Amino acid sequence: MAVRTTSSFRNFFSATHHGIWPVGSGRSGSTRIGVVATVRRCRRLLTLTLSIALALCGLVDAKEPEERFDLVVRGGRVIDPASGLDGVRQIGITDGVIRKVATGTLVGDELIDAQGLVVSPGFIDLHQHAWDDESLWLKVRDGVTSSFELEVGTANVNQWYQERTGRLPLHFGVSVGHIPVRMKVLGDDGDFLPPARSRASAAVATEEEIARMAEEVRRGLSAGAVAVGFGWAYTPAATDEEILAMFRVAAEHHATCHMHLRGRGPTAIPAAADAVRLAAQAGAALHIVHAQSTAAAVTDELLRAIADWQGAGRDVSVEVYPWTAGMTEIRSALFSEGWQQRLGIGFGELQWGATGERLNEESFGRYRQEGGLVIAHFNRPAVVNAAVHHPLTMIASDGLVGHPRNAGTYARVLAHHVRDLAGIDLMTAIAKLSWWPARRLEARVPAMRQKGRIAVGADADLTLFDPDTVREGATYEAPQSPSQGIAWVLVGGKAVVRENLPVLSELPGLAIRAPSASD
Repeated sequence: MAVRTTSSFRNFFSATHHGIWPVGSGRSGSTRIGVVATVRRCRRLLTLTLSIALALCGLVDAKEPEERFDLVVRGGRVIDPASGLDGVRQIGITDGVIRKVATGTLVGDELIDAQGLVVSPGFIDLHQHAWDDESLWLKVRDGVTSSFELEVGTANVNQWYQERTGRLPLHFGVSVGHIPVRMKVLGDDGDFLPPARSRASAAVATEEEIARMAEEVRRGLSAGAVAVGFGWAYTPAATDEEILAMFRVAAEHHATCHMHLRGRGPTAIPAAADAVRLAAQAGAALHIVHAQSTAAAVTDELLRAIADWQGAGRDVSVEVYPWTAGMTEIRSALFSEGWQQRLGIGFGELQWGATGERLNEESFGRYRQEGGLVIAHFNRPAVVNAAVHHPLTMIASDGLVGHPRNAGTYARVLAHHVRDLAGIDLMTAIAKLSWWPARRLEARVPAMRQKGRIAVGADADLTLFDPDTVREGATYEAPQSPSQGIAWVLVGGKAVVRENLPVLSELPGLAIRAPSASD
């Protein structure tokens, strides 16, 4: 699994021009990319010139020069759910795009020996909340090449993208979120989620306030937001009329609505029916997040209802994550009066994310005042397994610092659900991790048509893993441990994971956004 680099011309240029250096030398990413590209263009021109000269001298036969790529991934088992391909292939990559997928030998400036590895489209996470550096490097070590904040989202789309452009190892995108927009319009300045008794959580909005929210959502979509995010469980005072108004704006812009249902357990079924009804009334596409977390013991019933709605022509999809515990803000409306009955758990099933301690009545009250992230152990393995294996569900992590889902969601699916349980085959698992999430966003975001696939013209976002050793490293006690067995991760043709280790100098992630009103 080592890289072999063609050396002759590289050594020539290195010896004669001290300003040119090999990839991985530690120079700044943007400068290095420009210089290496210049080297490659000069080398190809020199090769072509020598071939023509030798042909004119009669020393070699005149023929087309051999096609050469920036990078060749050689000898891996290529699995592409979009086409059904499952076989040993070589992949030629130039300028961050897949240019050839072949059975024969390809020639490249750099080679990755992928023998014994599965070569998959890069994984796409539709539900990520943690955007600190450590979390994102854990994410790429888990095989993720594109990550999105689509449930909560942001109220300032342009600022969100500006803060991340040129700084991330993976591609990134965001929704305009009903939660932060409601907080802005109703005057709450809380962080992330509104506290239970805040206006954004508990106040019924006036017609004028709803109109202002709709205009804020419209402004965010016009700025290129990928989708519209909703957390009805965190804004329980939002009326059907308010949600419908936001859905209508989303429909105008062909944007998917990513919804955390307001119900819990058995009440999740009528809550989902309400959301589907309102989305259909508005003509909007609905995506239900973490179904296994919201519906818990009745997850199978919720998934059957979603299948029925799809059969009736409703545009609704669903995601799950492969963990039995959830995580959220302890000050949110989820833990308002009666939470033990609603969630079906007690203090002992709560675990403080920052320390790992299990809570009691005293510590719960103290942390409720202080605020922070708490893990809630409320689900059964059989429920989660059935949800992950269900033919309708795609995978998304809901990544937050302090929970193992932030670091190990994708490797866990490959290890536990494909290899250990044999609950789903590898082709289906990879579809759930890459192709299906890409397809969900394509109607609004044309860039997603080039992701989640291994085909000529697709972006060179690839994950290479050992199917026998891939496994999550993260646990509830050690949630920041990286996944194992993911040998290479390419983002736009650049290795951000190389031979199982992160390449911290590479930051090739690009903003993924819908066409804006000014485009």
